[in-house]
Amino acid sequence: MRRSTWRFWVVTMATVLTMVATASLGLWQLDRAAQKLALQAQINERGGLEALNTEELLKTPDVMAGVHRPVRLSGTWVPDRTIFLDNRQMNTRVGFFVVTPLRLANSERAVLVQRGWVPRDFNDRSRVPEVVTPAGLVLLEGRLAPPPGKLYELGEAAPGAIRQNIDLPAFARETGLSLLGVSVLQTDAAADGLLREWPRVAVDVHKHHGYAFQWFSLCALAGLLYLWFQILSPRRKRRFHGTDAR
Repeated sequence: MRRSTWRFWVVTMATVLTMVATASLGLWQLDRAAQKLALQAQINERGGLEALNTEELLKTPDVMAGVHRPVRLSGTWVPDRTIFLDNRQMNTRVGFFVVTPLRLANSERAVLVQRGWVPRDFNDRSRVPEVVTPAGLVLLEGRLAPPPGKLYELGEAAPGAIRQNIDLPAFARETGLSLLGVSVLQTDAAADGLLREWPRVAVDVHKHHGYAFQWFSLCALAGLLYLWFQILSPRRKRRFHGTDAR
């Protein structure tokens, strides 16, 4: 096989592989965008449903399937199990998320409530702020959410009121509470001094469309470069040299 022929097929195979790979990545990004649009539609649909009450929540077989749905619950706080999640932001300010279990009315079950945000004392990092926690039966409004998000943490989680993260199964074992597999973001205007400007749940598909455009552009560029250097340019050179020979 002539060297020029061997080189032609090597370049052809490399171009085909490049175009297949970049086109596949572009399609994958479009698929991710479609998945997120479906998720956004699901979030919007659940957010518009009627709020679940305590009894309905307890009867829900798969509570995670109800995430983002409004709830209106009654129960009693378990204040001695309050956790302050450190390094949490709200409105660009760093402080604590206050998390307290709520023992649901007429039940042995409890749910972890993300009650709101409070600033921390940076002069005494071991000090926890005073948070008003009403005694007796309380009514709260909120929406179902996954367990509190986890931040990167060096080493094992330390016990105590101030923690970087909270693991729901481990916390249930630690406290002896029968916790549901979700948490609740409290949204009502309870007079406890906590800030509850939770960010709106939304999914961003624009970046996936942007990435898809980049991959498809690379795919097209590879094809155009191949067309020019392997087909059009050699033909022009052959025609030019043929004209010179005459």
